[in-house]
Amino acid sequence: MESVQEHSPKPGRGGGEQDPADALERTAQRLDTLVRALEQMRIREYAETLHNTRRLLLLNFMSGMARGIGMAIGFSILGAVVIYILTDTFIAHLPVVGDFIAEIVKIVQTHLTR
Repeated sequence: MESVQEHSPKPGRGGGEQDPADALERTAQRLDTLVRALEQMRIREYAETLHNTRRLLLLNFMSGMARGIGMAIGFSILGAVVIYILTDTFIAHLPVVGDFIAEIVKIVQTHLTR
């Protein structure tokens, strides 16, 4: 059987009736908490950005450029690591691919020494 909690009226109140001033104060506190939460989420700045098309396009362009540059740098590093691992292990021993990789390594080394 589920237990049911009975709500006893708080002292100073008659028979469970709410004092309008207390209800208004609690509502004001809840509203203040809601306003603080919305300010922390920066809803106003987000809405202003959505209405300012030029700023929205600029922000999206800049974030796209940053993503593209990040991907290019990441792919370059990953490609260099993969080529380094493959040249040191088993691809260097394959006749056609090994010669091709050896030529690439020679070209890179000659450009680095200049």
